[in-house]
Amino acid sequence: MNISTFGRNVGISAALVHRRGGFHDATQALFPHLEVLTAYRLLFGIYSGIVPDGIEDLVTQDVDWAGDSTILLSYVKGRTAAESLNLPRRAVRLLEQWLAHSTLLRSFVPPDEGRKLWLGLGRAGGDRRVRQFDRVAIQRWVQRHELVGDNGQPLKIHRSRIRTTHEAMRDKSTWTGSGRATIDPNHTPAVEGDHYLTAATPAQQRAVEAVIEDAQHDLLRRSHPPTVITEEEAAALAEGYPQLVAALAVDDDVIAELVGGQRDVFTAACGDQLSGLHGPKGKPCPARPWVCLLCPLAVFAPRHAVSLLRLKAFFSRQWQQMPAAHFMAVFGPYATRIQQVLDRFDPAVVTAAAAHVTDRDDELPLRPEEMTA
Repeated sequence: MNISTFGRNVGISAALVHRRGGFHDATQALFPHLEVLTAYRLLFGIYSGIVPDGIEDLVTQDVDWAGDSTILLSYVKGRTAAESLNLPRRAVRLLEQWLAHSTLLRSFVPPDEGRKLWLGLGRAGGDRRVRQFDRVAIQRWVQRHELVGDNGQPLKIHRSRIRTTHEAMRDKSTWTGSGRATIDPNHTPAVEGDHYLTAATPAQQRAVEAVIEDAQHDLLRRSHPPTVITEEEAAALAEGYPQLVAALAVDDDVIAELVGGQRDVFTAACGDQLSGLHGPKGKPCPARPWVCLLCPLAVFAPRHAVSLLRLKAFFSRQWQQMPAAHFMAVFGPYATRIQQVLDRFDPAVVTAAAAHVTDRDDELPLRPEEMTA
């Protein structure tokens, strides 16, 4: 309701309403306008962590109260599909306050428009409602409130990065981080590293460095060629494989154990099970059987051909029941390496070993969740 409409309703002119004052302040308090709407939306994004396109199209029916203090909010993320979020406590309180603040205005608009969650006037005392909430409106709001950044210039607010602010406001006093965690499941670790990753505390910095070291180690390990020996080469291992001896840093006793089978695990012979390469140093390696395929400590001999073929059959069963992208992410590098190892064996050895493969899960030391049957 503007000044002219109010004047007609009470039977006086708009000029008289303006001179007597009070109308502007009253409407500013009663009806939310762009200035207030901007603050609510930005703060809601920070409290909830929902992306801008999900906040933009919210309607009142998306707010599902699951008790006195719990809200399950449904929204649509532009590049994916419908999602839902159990709102944090601060976001619930903010949304509750906004619904109370905008109730009176909803009673003056058509029902279809009243469904919009973010309903407000273009300016206090006006009657035109907000149709578009864009970057220009936000920057004008920043200038009016004299918000500045570290460089002393007007603060540039990027709504697409508000999720980062939401994550940064979490309690980090005891956070140690997870090397495999991502803020958004729709992002790869590389994307989040390029666009979102910050190290605000020493604990986070150590976690970031650990992730980088693990990634570099994985790349080097995958590029390391498999160490495969034949029956004849096993007899002269120390003489014929000086590079192996240097890489594994082993002595003659260890060489003898590698050749004799005393250091065998399921898939290969291990240069040092207590190295801590895949687990705590000084304790037996906890890695799954296929991890040996990319381990620089593994030595493959013809006696391992049966286990390798059983593992290859397991990969085939997993391929049949897993989505291709998932399989490649979990088993892809190992499935590629196992064929490289088998190609180094004498074909007669592989043919003889194939007779002992029955293509069943009980041939491998699997956990219940890894079974294919």
